Amino acid sequence: MNKLLPAFPAYATPLDKLGWWAMRAFCIGVLVFLLAPILVIIPLSFSDSSFLAYPIPGWSTKWYDNLFTSAEWSRAAKNSFIVAPAATVIATTLGTLAAVGLARTNFPFKGLLMSLLIAPMVVPIVVVGVSTYLFFANIGLADSYTALIIVHAALGAPFVLTTVLATLQGFNQNLVRASLSLGANPVATFFRVTLPVIAPGVISGALFAFATSFDEVVVTLFLAGPNQVTLPRQMFTGIRENITPTIAAVATLLIIFTTSLLLALEWLRGRRR
Repeated sequence: MNKLLPAFPAYATPLDKLGWWAMRAFCIGVLVFLLAPILVIIPLSFSDSSFLAYPIPGWSTKWYDNLFTSAEWSRAAKNSFIVAPAATVIATTLGTLAAVGLARTNFPFKGLLMSLLIAPMVVPIVVVGVSTYLFFANIGLADSYTALIIVHAALGAPFVLTTVLATLQGFNQNLVRASLSLGANPVATFFRVTLPVIAPGVISGALFAFATSFDEVVVTLFLAGPNQVTLPRQMFTGIRENITPTIAAVATLLIIFTTSLLLALEWLRGRRR
């Protein structure tokens, strides 16, 4: 039992100990406040009622059955798993190459270029949605997978860029010089020397890019047509038109999926340390 209690310094006063416990209680309260609205959705997905309401009158899995048998939800899931992986591959490739290039060279206006590359992280998403819709509509690519994938990749690439750049801060460039001096070409050096070392950062960035694309709804509202509806947009439409516990079932599965991604990310960070 004593091992579970904090080891306070010998000079700690009763007020210091009280502040320690008060800070932890406050942090726990904040976590509960943030997580409670998310966790209350999970029991609702097993309700046999046709409405989202507490107390739950009975328990059933019929909303999960409806989710997997509904043509609309199946199409939305298929679209999400088409757009998100494709956007992740593009974002990971471009973000990694940009990070390697920025880390290896110094040139004028490097900071300005970095600011431009991470701009999608700070520009309001509504502005991105309107501007990209106007652009792709003029070239005939609105309501297409191509437009969605390109924009989702642009939104995810900054996460890959910043994550890989952080990983490259501790990379020993002498390894690259040694490889080149031994006769390897730059491409072979990248895949055999650089990439294995920075792989945890690349994978972490790819997970962020995937989550960004998979959860994105605003740009999808502007660019997606009836055949490109993704899960977040289908949920948004369901909330506006007809709220059913099927939305809670989808939300529960997304919570599990996102939590799995975060756990994988923490595992990668632990291996990197």
